[in-house]
Amino acid sequence: MVLAAGQGTRMGPLTESTPKPMLPVAGRPLVAHVADAAVDAGASELVVVVGYEAEAVRSFFGDSYRGVPVTFAVQEQQAGTADAVRAARSKLDGAFAVLNGDNLYDPAAIERLFADGPALATYEVEVPSNYGVVSVTDGVVTDIVEKPEEPPTNLANTGAYVFPEAAIEWLDVPESDRGEYEITDVVAQMIDEHEVTPVTLDRWRDVGRPWELLEANETLLGELDGNIQGTVSDDAELRGTVVVADGATIEPGVVIEGPVYVGAGASVGPNTYVRGATYLGPDVHVGNGVEIKNSVLRRGTNVPHLSYVGDSVLGQDVNFGAGTNVANLRHDGADVSLTVKGERVSTGRRKFGVVAGDGVKTGINTSLEPGVTLSGGATTEPGERVRRDR
Repeated sequence: MVLAAGQGTRMGPLTESTPKPMLPVAGRPLVAHVADAAVDAGASELVVVVGYEAEAVRSFFGDSYRGVPVTFAVQEQQAGTADAVRAARSKLDGAFAVLNGDNLYDPAAIERLFADGPALATYEVEVPSNYGVVSVTDGVVTDIVEKPEEPPTNLANTGAYVFPEAAIEWLDVPESDRGEYEITDVVAQMIDEHEVTPVTLDRWRDVGRPWELLEANETLLGELDGNIQGTVSDDAELRGTVVVADGATIEPGVVIEGPVYVGAGASVGPNTYVRGATYLGPDVHVGNGVEIKNSVLRRGTNVPHLSYVGDSVLGQDVNFGAGTNVANLRHDGADVSLTVKGERVSTGRRKFGVVAGDGVKTGINTSLEPGVTLSGGATTEPGERVRRDR
């Protein structure tokens, strides 16, 4: 079971019209990487739980994925992870696995998870108090505590489980203090009644906030093999790992330093510099005298001329006017902060630019300061210096 029903409010404004699991990572939706891990581990069927903007997820998967049948369950209201699994209860028969549709998992570990059920996946973290924390004794899970002030271990719960068939009857859990129905209550009962195997992931990322989407792309773009299917000018220079999808065009004078992914129908150049771990989505246009560094540009976005975009995430159909420049480094060298659900939160990154929602338009010679968020449809005036979110 893949949980893909949530909007992802911490990822706003990128999820104003896109469910978080459908955000792009290395050329494919985030949820596709989760499904790949499940299929590679031997899943015989995928049950995808949908809710917010469900049609986008349904359209991507269809009725089968990589030869594995796919069915869907609808979570009418996003009322917690146990509620999401409960929405698909009628489709369960026997032991079952649950994976979060917005996490990047270590595929090899998911195979071990499937083989060792009942089981749950853990990951060693530096600040365990931000997570559900798992205790293990003699190779068996003994406890799970949600965001404790004094964590007993540094093992985070990663939201990947294999439950016994009996857990189908355990899903009617009480509402938590957060007003949700938590899968960890089901896990706690599994721990009480079964020997639960901990499976430690070598790699895991919870992609919940815009800079984590950047980090996910940095990780997976670095694992791609180069593949040139589009049209590349003889006067362009491609260095490192570069993917140019079918229908994409690389004009003269372009320099691309991978890992970089150029999506179908995208056009780059002339005289453009693209570097770092950068994803240019389908039908993106990056034009003359532009530099793009370590960024994600989603479908239909235009940065046509004389602009700089660094360490940023731009939504769909964004248009940056000529001379728009993104600042991505504070003068004091401190980590850049970003607004998440109304609060300023450190990204943990010295370099971070801006987040722009769908349809943002900037006037010529706009300057955008580090950590600015532009909501969907926002505009700027020519020559404006933008210091605060809008």
